Amino acid sequence: MTVVTASEQVGQRPTRLARRIVPCLDVRDGRVVKGVRFTNHVDAGGIEELAARYAAEGADELVFYDISASPQGRAVDIEWVRRVAQLIDIPFSVAGGIRSVAEARAVLHAGADKVSVNTPALERPELIGELAGEFGVQCVVVGVDSLRDADGTWRVRSHTGDPDAMRENGRSTLEWVAEVAERGAGEVVLNCMGSDGVRTGYDVEQLAAVRKVCPVPLVASGGAGSVEDFVDVIEQADVDACLAASVFHNGAVAIADVKAALAGRGIEVREAGVL
Repeated sequence: MTVVTASEQVGQRPTRLARRIVPCLDVRDGRVVKGVRFTNHVDAGGIEELAARYAAEGADELVFYDISASPQGRAVDIEWVRRVAQLIDIPFSVAGGIRSVAEARAVLHAGADKVSVNTPALERPELIGELAGEFGVQCVVVGVDSLRDADGTWRVRSHTGDPDAMRENGRSTLEWVAEVAERGAGEVVLNCMGSDGVRTGYDVEQLAAVRKVCPVPLVASGGAGSVEDFVDVIEQADVDACLAASVFHNGAVAIADVKAALAGRGIEVREAGVL
């Protein structure tokens, strides 16, 4: 595996690739669940069932979050990662309590293409560089759960998989994103918590602000409710990928329709089955 150092990555944006459409699957107790603003999760289906469906429907990648791993102080369940890897032929990333190079290696060896860290990176930021040095930045994603506070500042939250365990970290979202890129993150997923699950559109204002300080690929997460929302966030915030859950799980929005709309606006997307 080719290792790209953080110093080689930071300071310039990578060559622009086709914009990606990425279904998100929150996993709890072996099932996919979905909540609203990170609370009130309900069952959305089986892990393998949804993974196979989205691969067939033209998703560019999948993201799996084992949302109870960090709050419970455990690592992700490797068994379902292996099953998904045997089932689909598109890239996927996995997050959930990955606190060490050894735990990341287990997830990658099970078949994931990337590992994503969130709470563990906030607890020990050196983890990002350790993962990048071992596996290359192309394998390292940092998730950032962000909420706007009463003073108007976006700040990071941790342990968000369990509302009772969620913590206010105190870190400015913009400062943390800049730091994780410098430390070796190959990609940042910005989870805009105020928009999560409400389907009123992505938080374009916040994403555009983060875009200015993020030199690596930026993935928008939280708020997709219509095909137009995907077009708007790419055109207005220049994100590299759009992540969504509810509108895909319930069939309100089809991946093919999103890609057709983007292509119609001159935005490059991958055709189904083309990686």
